[in-house]
Amino acid sequence: MTTHDTNRSTPQEVPVGAEDSALPVPEPPSRRRSDDRIPGDKSLSAQPSTWLAWAGIAAFLVFLLGILISVVIDSFGRAWYDDWLPTGFTPSWYGQAWARFELTHVIAVTLVVAFSVVALSVLIGVPASYVLARHQFPFKKAVTALFLLPVIIPPITFGIPLATVIYNVGLGRTVLAVILVNLVPSVPFVIITMTPFIEQINPAIENAARMSGARMRHVFLRILGPMLVPGILAAAILVLVRTVGMFELTYLVSGPGTETLVVTIFRAMTSAGGSEPRPLVSAMAFVYTAMMLVTLIIALRFVNPTQLVARVGDTDD
Repeated sequence: MTTHDTNRSTPQEVPVGAEDSALPVPEPPSRRRSDDRIPGDKSLSAQPSTWLAWAGIAAFLVFLLGILISVVIDSFGRAWYDDWLPTGFTPSWYGQAWARFELTHVIAVTLVVAFSVVALSVLIGVPASYVLARHQFPFKKAVTALFLLPVIIPPITFGIPLATVIYNVGLGRTVLAVILVNLVPSVPFVIITMTPFIEQINPAIENAARMSGARMRHVFLRILGPMLVPGILAAAILVLVRTVGMFELTYLVSGPGTETLVVTIFRAMTSAGGSEPRPLVSAMAFVYTAMMLVTLIIALRFVNPTQLVARVGDTDD
C-alpha cells in the first residue's frame, strides 16, 4: 500500500509565469524587418524623393533668410567691403532715409492707395461675382475670360495703353490715377476669387428668404453677407498685398508726392546712376518688408484663407 502510494505519480506544480515563458517573445522594434511591422507603426526611413523635397525646401529657406539677413545687416552697416561683416554699425541710415525720401508721406500714400483699392474692389467685385455665380446670360464665358485677362497677362502689357489714357484725361501723377490703374487687375481678382465661393452656397437659402418677404438688399446684407465674410476677407488680404507690391502700373502714372513705397525704393536705386548709398536703400527695403509683414500679421489675425472651403461646407450643412 505504501509502495503503491509512493510510486504513484503526482502532478508537479508549474511555477508561476512558466506558461507565459513558453509563449514566443516578440522581437524588439529595432530587430524587426520592414515587412514585419505592426499595423500603425511608421517607418523611420523615407523615400529618396522625400529627402530631395525636404532638401529643396531647406535650401530655399536658407537662401531667403540669407537675403533678408544680408539686407538687415547692410541697413545698419557703416561700410561693407569683402569681409563677413561691416566695419561698424549705426542706425543713422534709417533717419537719413526717412528725412531724404519723406517716408512718412510715402507710407501714408501707400496705405491710402492700398486700402482704397481694397474697398473699391470688394464693393465692385462681390456683386459682380454674385451675378456670374447665380445668373445665366449670353456670352457669359466670354465675359469670364475677359476678367481673367488682367490677372494672367503681365501688367505692363495693358499698363502702357492705360497710362496713356490716364494722362490724356489729365489725371496723370495723381493719387486718383494710382488707385484707378490698380483697380484694373484687383477687381477681376476679387471676382475670380468670390465667384466659386458664392457658387458653393445653396441657393435655397436665398429663395426661402425671398418667399418670406425679404427684399434682395436684405438678403444680400443679412443672409449672404455673414456667409461671404471669410471669402471677402481672404480676397481683401490678397488684393492688399498685391496692391502694395504692384510696381509697373503705379510707376507709369505716379509722380512726386504720389509714389508708393515700392516705387520710391526703385527711384532711389536708379537715381543719378545709382548714386544713393547702398545702406540707405537697404534701410528703405527693410521698412518696406517690415510694413508688409505687419500688415499680413494683422490681417491674418482675423481670417485664415486656408479655412475657406471648410467654412463653405459648414454653411451648406
